[in-house]
Parts: sequence; C-alpha cells; structure tokens
Amino acid sequence: MQLYNNLSAKERAELIEKAGKDRLTISFYAYAKIGNPELFRNHMFLAWNDLDVLGRIYVAHEGINAQLSVPADNFQKFKDHLDTISFLENVRLNIAIEHDNFAFLKLKVKVRDKIVADGLNDNTFDVTNKGVHVDASKFNQLIEDPNTVLVDMRNHYESEIGYFKNAITPDVDTFRESLPIIEEDLKEHKEDKNLVMYCTGGIRCEKASAYYKHKGFKNVFQLEGGIINYVRQVEEKGLENKFIGKNFVFDERRSERISDDIVAHCHQCGQPADLHTNCANEACHLLFIQCDECKTQMENCCSTACMEINRLPYEEQKALRKGQGNSNDIFKKGRADHLPYKKDLRNIFEVLRK
Repeated sequence: MQLYNNLSAKERAELIEKAGKDRLTISFYAYAKIGNPELFRNHMFLAWNDLDVLGRIYVAHEGINAQLSVPADNFQKFKDHLDTISFLENVRLNIAIEHDNFAFLKLKVKVRDKIVADGLNDNTFDVTNKGVHVDASKFNQLIEDPNTVLVDMRNHYESEIGYFKNAITPDVDTFRESLPIIEEDLKEHKEDKNLVMYCTGGIRCEKASAYYKHKGFKNVFQLEGGIINYVRQVEEKGLENKFIGKNFVFDERRSERISDDIVAHCHQCGQPADLHTNCANEACHLLFIQCDECKTQMENCCSTACMEINRLPYEEQKALRKGQGNSNDIFKKGRADHLPYKKDLRNIFEVLRK
C-alpha cells in the first residue's frame, strides 16, 4: 500500500510533459472535527494518488487545507470522491485563473496541529461564530463605504505585489503576527467601523473573523472565497475589479496576474517588477522580487556571493552546505539586508491616521 511518493519531482515533471494533458490548479479548505487525522490523511493519499492528484495538503483535528493540481480528465472523479466525505460534500473549490501543469510535482498530505498556523488557543472562543461572508458585489460596495476599514490578512511579501484599493496591508512575516497588531490598532473602532477582511482563498479570514468577534468587534465581514473567488466572480458577473496587481499563490506559479498594474519593485535594482524568485543557491533559497534584467545578470541569485557558490560544481556546493542550516534570511521573504530595494518597514495603519 503506497502512502508516500515514489517518484522525484523531476521524474513526475517528465511524466506530466509526456502525457500532454491539461491539469487544473485548485484550492479548498474546510473546518471540521477530524477524530483521527492520521487515518484520514492515509485515506486521502490513497484516493488521490490513484487519480494522479498532486499538491500540498494539511490535515489536523480542526479540518483540511489543500492546494492541488488535478488532471482535467479526472476532475469529476476527484469531485465525486470529495462528495463522499460528509464535511467536504459540495465544498467550494477555488479553481485558479491561470493554470500551470507543473504547479505541483508531488502529492504531500501532512498531519499538522492546525491547518493554518495562527498561534491561537481556540478553546478560548467560539471558532464557529464567524464574520459575515460577502460576495464580490457586496464586497465592492463595502470597501467604498467611508465607514469601512479594509484589512489584508496576508503577509507582506504577498501584499507587496498586489492588494485591494484602500486596503491596509500589515507589514508582517506571518499570519499569527497580524492578529494582535490589527486588534491593537483598531481597538477604538470596534463598534463604529465595518471590519472587512480578505486573504488568498478565505481560510485565514475564517479564523480571524471569529477571533475579532470574540474580541468585541461588532461588524465583521470577510470576502467569501478570498481573492481567487473574487476574481472569478468579477469576470463572470462583469463587476468592477478593485484588485490591483498580482495575487501571490503558494505553488510553482507564485502568482496570478489580476490587473496590468505593477505595484512592486525589483529588490536588486529598484525597477518596476512583481515576479518572485527563489535564489538559485541551494543553501539560500531566499524568496525575493527580481526583474528579468537582474535575473539574467545575477543568474537567478540574490547576491554575488550566492552567484559564485551556485557556479561551483554540485559536489563542492554540497560539501559547503554540510552541517550548515539555511540562513535566517530565508524566513525574511525579501527583506534580507543585502537587497538594496527591499520593502521598508512602515507604520501599517497610516491609512487610518490620515
């Protein structure tokens, strides 16, 4: 019984290319009480591996969070399988606007303490007492209301390349950091403002909305299905698109273009750019924004030092890495000191105080 991958990413990519069939990039989540996450994890792996599903899935006692790549030919079988599971029947599937057959190259189903690392003690509040879900039309109305505070629940490297008009974009590295910061800075507006939140697919807002209601916020709203679902609704219903730039995604594509605006800059030369790249040096892998010119000049590396290491024969690189962990820079997501045009730290609530 195969419960783990037996092909490398390279071997899987070759098979996908040889098959020549389209794949769909899909994400979904569901909060539910799962008694035995390990058993549930094994069940999902067996079923999805047979359907040639690839992706990154987290399972916990509180539910499931999935980003997947599914062969278009197998989509209905995949959907039928989800519908056999009570809490996943008719679950909303966020289907990507832009597809890449190589978005995922392995099937990874992992058991975690939580499906999103939020740092919260869920026993202290009712996680089912969530904010009001709004569709794209209602969302557009709300964010034009002067009585609304619109908050981006994503991290700085996500909002750096794209965001909604008039949104407050917390300058944080993790979701858990943003929760107390937002609460503190909006404490005077718990009753007199609409707190409207959005994220990539909705999962972070699902927990955050319950948290803020517990903290005394009276009018809490969240964008149903996040940015991914918003864009699809805008296109289907002919609504005004109020998202500017690109939507960061957590697969090999790294982003989907939503508007033609380029709102970020290359971290190396400062020219307009919004393409994230991972440093080619295996010992670094820093995620940062790099324009095409710098990508060519720096050979996909974040620094001259990394470029020199990356030019060494593989065995020499491997020897240099022996016993060495990745630098803490990898967690800075584009804020490493050696990047001259990295995003500056700033007061995230300057919008409120103008």
